Amino acid sequence: MKTIAISGKGGTGKSTIAALILRWLSENVSQSILAVDADSNVNLNDLLGVQLKETIGAIREEMKSKVNNLPGGMTKQQFLEYKIQSSLVETRAFDLITMGRPEGSGCYCYANNLLRDILNTLGENYDFVVIDNEAGMEHLSRRTRQSIDILLIVSDPFIRGIQAAGKISRLLKELEARVKEKYLILNRVFDSIPKPVKKAVEEEGLKLLHLIPEDETLLKMDQDGNPIWNIMLKSKAYQAVDQLMKKLEL
Repeated sequence: MKTIAISGKGGTGKSTIAALILRWLSENVSQSILAVDADSNVNLNDLLGVQLKETIGAIREEMKSKVNNLPGGMTKQQFLEYKIQSSLVETRAFDLITMGRPEGSGCYCYANNLLRDILNTLGENYDFVVIDNEAGMEHLSRRTRQSIDILLIVSDPFIRGIQAAGKISRLLKELEARVKEKYLILNRVFDSIPKPVKKAVEEEGLKLLHLIPEDETLLKMDQDGNPIWNIMLKSKAYQAVDQLMKKLEL
């Protein structure tokens, strides 16, 4: 199993890049793919053009309310396994599971520990797991023990975005996240990168892997509410992701 996580502050296009990576995998590998929407601002399903089912957050809340009244004599683990399998969106190209909103008040320790175990077991059934993550990376720390083979930190080509990417990179050490490789991806690049931005990348200690150009096709699709999944393979953004994935040598 190969796990790819995408992170970045809001508005940088990380979910769009996650969708493009999933499209690339579906076009170029004949293996099973699990997409994980781990951003509390749930929208990956819209970009992929699929209908969302129940989120893991909602399942956790349901278990908390029914913990002493589970159906049919089911154990807590059996109940969670059943609900998670029911929440899985299955397509010919990929499966999708959505984490949903973070915990509310009260103790969720037992439910969260069960969820970690079940989600890790679920991930082992796939050749590729692609995680559209929150900027803060808390999902990697709290909700999964899974190691990350490749982390792509997405930023726009501006100094404040680079500084935010640097904070995300440093946060990984604080969370003791299990990341093997991490790279910076600059999204929505018009022409070249200004020298101050290049300097900021160096100062933040980030490893710039690839540039994704501004693509009017994506903008038009977003304005019209069309799924990114339907993007033409000859579009500039998809072609850039094609080059990016070939660099990763998956």
